[in-house]
Amino acid sequence: MNRLTDNKIVLVTRPTRLAELVVRFNTVSQARFYIEHQGADFLDYQREDETYHHALVEAQTVLAELGRVQTVDRAFLPNFVFAPDDTVVTLGQDGLVANTLKYLDGQPVVGVNPDPARWDGKLLPFKVCDLTKVIPEVLAHGRHTKTVTMAKATLNNGQTMYAVNDLFIGPRTHSSARYVIQSGKASETHSSSGVIVSTGMGSTGWFKSLMTGAAAISQSAASVLVRPETENMMATRRQTSVQPPRLQTNVRTEFAWDANYLFFTVREPFPTMTTGASLVFGRVTSESPLRLQSLMAENGVIFSDGIEKDFLEFNSGAQAVIGLAERKGLLVE
Repeated sequence: MNRLTDNKIVLVTRPTRLAELVVRFNTVSQARFYIEHQGADFLDYQREDETYHHALVEAQTVLAELGRVQTVDRAFLPNFVFAPDDTVVTLGQDGLVANTLKYLDGQPVVGVNPDPARWDGKLLPFKVCDLTKVIPEVLAHGRHTKTVTMAKATLNNGQTMYAVNDLFIGPRTHSSARYVIQSGKASETHSSSGVIVSTGMGSTGWFKSLMTGAAAISQSAASVLVRPETENMMATRRQTSVQPPRLQTNVRTEFAWDANYLFFTVREPFPTMTTGASLVFGRVTSESPLRLQSLMAENGVIFSDGIEKDFLEFNSGAQAVIGLAERKGLLVE
């Protein structure tokens, strides 16, 4: 067989909802019983599964004609060793692209949408039928790529964690995180529900949610939390049916995917006699990384891109330096 390359083409996949249910309930029939008992449409799960597997078989067939193909499930990415000259194809939703990028070091990623009728796929510019044209261009270095800045957390014990969208530093469960935070010369002891550090690619996700929520709460509080002397005026306004001004919640948060900075946001800081709430937002650069020292006896974690099972422990004595990663992600356009 005359292949275009002897290098690997790594096809990254993820289980469908139906596949995950079968793992949980052992058989398709038991999965069907559970879904229909909940009043959901099991046929939708079947259609999604069938469409995905049709796309998977087609992608494997096309790629096998171009090079050596190795199919890897998303669950094995943390332990998979990518070669420097691998070409990576992801077949799944947008999250699979981010989950894959953080384990790479400059290998190009081709995001393929297996079900365009179901998924918008902002990070999935290609369909399976495009692979015949796109992969040869990627192998010949004739395809434009987009650079993605990643974040990196480094602990004082040498462990590291990379992120494409965002890093979370905080409690494993819904409880308070205790830590000392330092940005530049400013330092503060915190009790909060955690710190999120966002990249440019993640600026339309969790970061946007945080910023939009903060802006909406601030505007609402300005009209709801009033001084006693203004309460009569507010009561009169309500009696005359004067509507409060519409909240401006369309906060623009996006910044470039290849930006040379990150942003950190502290969630729900709680001020006390020993904890502050002033150092809650800021920029992270190579010259000014974010430093955190854990004050938590247990349950402190650092994870990235929503993958909670792949985490670093962040308990008492642990110190983390959060900054820009030395490596970049490459998305094929």
